[in-house]
Amino acid sequence: MFDLALSAARRLALALILAGGAPGMVMAQAPGQTPAVPAPSTTSPAPATPTAPVPPVVEIPSDSSQAMQVTLSPRPVIALAGTSDWDSGLQTVLDSFEKLRAELAKAGLQPGGRPIAVFTETDDKGFRFDAMIPLTAEPSPAPTLGNGTRLAMSPAGRTMKFEHRGSYDEVDTTYEAITAYLDEKGLEAQNLFVEEYLNTPKGTDDENLELDIYVFLR
Repeated sequence: MFDLALSAARRLALALILAGGAPGMVMAQAPGQTPAVPAPSTTSPAPATPTAPVPPVVEIPSDSSQAMQVTLSPRPVIALAGTSDWDSGLQTVLDSFEKLRAELAKAGLQPGGRPIAVFTETDDKGFRFDAMIPLTAEPSPAPTLGNGTRLAMSPAGRTMKFEHRGSYDEVDTTYEAITAYLDEKGLEAQNLFVEEYLNTPKGTDDENLELDIYVFLR
């Protein structure tokens, strides 16, 4: 077991993506309202305290291959709804994939693609998601599935695809870059985004993780 501790920066980035917003938003000032000006301080400022190093910001250039528009088609999947707090987020998603694989084996179904996590809601405490594994074809007749799993279709539509290569510990910077990119391009996101796991990380610090992120556009 391993934990994922998401920074406040990533939580804000995810919330902004799901809300269709972007960094740099400020509260509007009421008409005729004059901002308060603090009185000059008469005391000497306290000595500055050392701060932790700020991680580098990952920038996604406008012409980068890391960002491309992709239209996804619906695919038959086996799915499992889940919720998680932020601290155990990655482990919860990976555990859901294992449950889906177990049900695939019981039902004699063949996987037809890499597992995905479809994120539909986030807040300060955690998130809601659907874990999905694509199937080679829609089964007929439909098998009886257990453990909360079900047959469904993957989300479809116009998306922006981004790549994350490196540990999940560092995915925060990728999400911040995605939010900045959407703002720069004037793109409005739906209340939906997807992580596609091209491989399975051994832990949040596994530098070999390959992850594609799809943000659905309005």
